[in-house]
Amino acid sequence: MESMSVPTAGPLVDTFGRVASDLRVSVTDRCNLRCTYCMPAEGLPWMAKPEMLDDDEMVRLIRLFVALGIDQVRFTGGEPLLRRSLIDVVRRVGELPNRPRMALTTNGIGLDRLAQPLADAGLDRINVSLDTVSSQRFIELTRRDRFADVERGLKAAADAGLTPVKVNAVAMPGEDPSDLLAWCLDRGYELRFIEQMPLDAQHSWDRSTMMSRQDLLDALGARFRLSPVEQRGSAPAERFYVNGGPATVGVIASVTAPFCGACDRVRLTADGQVRNCLFARDENDLRGPMRAGASDEELTDLIRLNMWGKAPGHGIGTPNFQQPDRPMSAIGG
Repeated sequence: MESMSVPTAGPLVDTFGRVASDLRVSVTDRCNLRCTYCMPAEGLPWMAKPEMLDDDEMVRLIRLFVALGIDQVRFTGGEPLLRRSLIDVVRRVGELPNRPRMALTTNGIGLDRLAQPLADAGLDRINVSLDTVSSQRFIELTRRDRFADVERGLKAAADAGLTPVKVNAVAMPGEDPSDLLAWCLDRGYELRFIEQMPLDAQHSWDRSTMMSRQDLLDALGARFRLSPVEQRGSAPAERFYVNGGPATVGVIASVTAPFCGACDRVRLTADGQVRNCLFARDENDLRGPMRAGASDEELTDLIRLNMWGKAPGHGIGTPNFQQPDRPMSAIGG
């Protein structure tokens, strides 16, 4: 579709009529864990600081997205708590006209110190990534002995009122997902399982070894009675009441039951690239034009152009699918 056809007014829409309302902002590509399904043990080459958006640039771009109708901003990484200015960025975004709801996805390390300051700055909600409740298995998966830190972070988030506190777990073969669900139910956390996706830096993802949505439901159903929650909308998680409710568990089946047709997301990387899909092969540079003096209108046109080119789906499983060059830590969760 030629750029002349791109809308110049109205909401942030693509050619399939989907309207973006949820912005995922990666504030850093750095991480303090080395999860086996994400990156090698030695880590990755991190972005140099001059490549990354500074606070003023990041807040300016978020302001432009909000003016285009974005009403939820989720801060991600890498590990977003490693950005020292994160609390100030959250506070400044919270002061924008038409203030968006703000959420954060974190591995929980350091959250025990930062949960209350983040809440005070205006953060509404938090998701903590945790794949196991076995401290030994945690070490094997993350290559770090930090399970107790994550436990403290989760409790601090609940105490700070960042509720509902959600736990995101990548469904791992060999794990009993019902143990993690029981652990979350005991503590009042809302658990969501995520199918493992081809976003690892090593490009070693193998669909035949991943735990699928059906594998998860079978394993959970052996211990709990699950019944579907109606009304999903554009939410990525398919939710189920546990033993009649009110507690729920979610399954994000990005691979075996993709929800691309209702996707309302757009992404901004830590180095200022706008991406219309987690699996996009192309992205539009906002940082370069912004640093060269581009106006708000020119930057907005670039954002619209990127969204207009959004594909109908991610294409996992199709012959032409190619994994993105960037790993998850550099795109933002």
